[in-house]
Amino acid sequence: MAELTVDMTYGTALYEAASELSKTEQIAEEAAQVLAVMEQEPDLRAFVNYPAISAEEKKKALQNIFGGQICDELLNFMFVLIDKRRMGQFQRIIRVYNDLLNHEEGVAYGVVYSAAPLDEGRLREIEEQTSKLLQENVKLDNEIDPDLIAGIKVLVEGKIIDASLRKRFDELASQMNISQGRN
Repeated sequence: MAELTVDMTYGTALYEAASELSKTEQIAEEAAQVLAVMEQEPDLRAFVNYPAISAEEKKKALQNIFGGQICDELLNFMFVLIDKRRMGQFQRIIRVYNDLLNHEEGVAYGVVYSAAPLDEGRLREIEEQTSKLLQENVKLDNEIDPDLIAGIKVLVEGKIIDASLRKRFDELASQMNISQGRN
């Protein structure tokens, strides 16, 4: 629970600073690049999180790797995380930052689960329908769910829209059980 508070505190602070500087999109893009590098280079991630290495050595390494590649504000933010021994939470902090950015832009991101891949046209159609239903701008990623027989399930910010055949079967079975209980 304390980790969620830390993520929210740092993510919100970064977002507010980026907003004041009109760099919200830039920092989001550059943070994604940093996360991609850390994902591709697990040794770098281990290095910045290893407690026996001094903060100065870590900062120097990040300066050498990212200096001139990302804005000073993001680099300095990473330095603060190193000083506070919070660099291990960078990914979750950036997730909070991105959630705040998406909320500010009025975009809700979600996933549409289907039995087979959806083409772009069908995906856009589902986004439009979901946007109207939820009354917000929805962007969806498509993921395959082998448990679905047919239909789709949409998950957006904790809200589920289940239009799957399995859901209909479950409802039918439930109704049949209720009917049999009355006879």
